[in-house]
Amino acid sequence: MADRLTMQDPRKQYPQPPFPRQPQPVPGEAAKMDPKPDHGEESYKGSGKLTDRKALITGGDSGIGRAAAIAYAREGADVAIVYLPDEEADAREVIALIEAEGRKAVALPTDITVEANARKLVADAVAQLGGLDILVINAGRQQNREDISKVSSEDFDKTMKTNLYAMHWIAQEAVPHLPPGASVITTASVQAYEPSAILLDYATTKAGIVAYTKALAKQLMEKGIRANVVAPGPFWTALQSSGGQPPEKVMKFGAESAYGRPGQPVEIAPVYVLLASQEGSYISGEVYGVTGGAGVA
Repeated sequence: MADRLTMQDPRKQYPQPPFPRQPQPVPGEAAKMDPKPDHGEESYKGSGKLTDRKALITGGDSGIGRAAAIAYAREGADVAIVYLPDEEADAREVIALIEAEGRKAVALPTDITVEANARKLVADAVAQLGGLDILVINAGRQQNREDISKVSSEDFDKTMKTNLYAMHWIAQEAVPHLPPGASVITTASVQAYEPSAILLDYATTKAGIVAYTKALAKQLMEKGIRANVVAPGPFWTALQSSGGQPPEKVMKFGAESAYGRPGQPVEIAPVYVLLASQEGSYISGEVYGVTGGAGVA
């Protein structure tokens, strides 16, 4: 695992493609990826920036959500993670890592594309955490389709429900519980600005997340609550190997970035910490690109 505290060439800090061919069924498991992603299990070091905060993270079992959950616990927060029941194995590892920091961990397995489930998970998190002051809406669906003719109405609907509808339901349910000083963080993508031809529906939702969050930020500042967007570039997560990209592209994933490699989830975790912490007190309505040099427009 890379030493994150020693100055080094970031291009060589983590594995570079080519990677083994590794298609997985949806939703994918981090444990089955080769090389295994670094979510900060051993490499993230906390410093008390979120002591006694209460965080809810959707998609917290793997990928960027998992990295945020580990970082938040190491910074002193109690954390509830939302994930699909099929992702239980990955989620159990995250729960154990949170508890290893002496923090409360809440497991919320559910399908957020069902409105009742999305709303109930907020109530469950508030009840079990004893409140809520950090909301990370991160869960996403990404399935590549080579042509518009291949994007079925079922595909389009499921991507919209996962990435946009669920975000609205969860945010709407959570806002009444958030005190002044709380933070809402959504996960968009560089795809919102530079969409790939094979990610028509996914890119559309990511642009929607940016607009929604910027509008929400204007509302929430009247309550003393901040809202921001993180827009990742190519990150090495199970989302890619479980249909987010064609298997051949997964083998070369990240090679086209300025770094010549994909980002590891732990490399974006500090941004989620900054935006959740009081150190980010003057940051709201912003889009933070972490794209490996591609930038966001």
